[in-house]
Amino acid sequence: MSDKSEQQRLSVFKTYKLYVGGKFPRSESGRVYEVTDTKGKWLANAPLSSRKDARDAVVAARKAFGGWSGATAYNRGQVLYRVAEMLEGRRDQFTREVADAEGLSKSKAGVVVDATIDRWVWYAGWTDKIAQVVGGGNPVAGPFFNLSSPEPTGVVAVLAPQESSFLGLVSVLAPVIATGNTAIVVASEKAPLPALSLAEVLATSDVPGGVVNVLSGRTAEIATPLASHQDVNAIDLAGADEVLAKELEIAAADNLKRVLRPQPVDYTETPGTDRMTAFLETKTVWHPTGSLGASGSSY
Repeated sequence: MSDKSEQQRLSVFKTYKLYVGGKFPRSESGRVYEVTDTKGKWLANAPLSSRKDARDAVVAARKAFGGWSGATAYNRGQVLYRVAEMLEGRRDQFTREVADAEGLSKSKAGVVVDATIDRWVWYAGWTDKIAQVVGGGNPVAGPFFNLSSPEPTGVVAVLAPQESSFLGLVSVLAPVIATGNTAIVVASEKAPLPALSLAEVLATSDVPGGVVNVLSGRTAEIATPLASHQDVNAIDLAGADEVLAKELEIAAADNLKRVLRPQPVDYTETPGTDRMTAFLETKTVWHPTGSLGASGSSY
């Protein structure tokens, strides 16, 4: 092959798709929108999700909830660690996508990607430890054992941060699934490509289909049906502006969803346990100890 023909070769453009129920559909609406870098250069056409796509994602998340929440915490940690392994193997791709999405140099984008992979590992390590932190035996007056243990809330809608397209995304998604919930992620509206590529990693790293569902498009258009959906148990409003957050919180009140309000967050800092405990319910069990009376006699 001559040098001239090599110079004329056209690169193969990547087709970005949604991730719902372990599959990669295009939006049922058939719509797409242009994604550009910070300088306005075209990067790709991303699917423009519809309300129907949002409802389909809820169905998939609910179907996957029983198996994921019923898995051992140790097993969930292994699965999440496998995701980090796969991310490490595709580091160059994510570095390029983050650089384009956030207007960073390649070296600075590499730092962000490394921090994102480390963040995923951090949450993977918490899966079988969070119960000891927020649960345990309670001292009560009476001949009873009183034990509290955390359980996942259920299906959680997550509005990913708009500015932090990858580190912020993982910082709000990983704690949701680490604790046994399933998630519908609404990717950053202007920078959805790292989230859509993350879906490809999730699909090949032992995460059961439906545990994470990724939608791209207009945040308000997708989030509105999720906030009012009767089978969504909680919503993280990290990626909503003040006006949209207020509207979604009102809609979420209809079935008493747990709501995590948007707040200033430095995603480069080591997170605490707040985002994990935000989507956990506490179950408390009473059981007689066998004592018959104050004298301490027993059966």
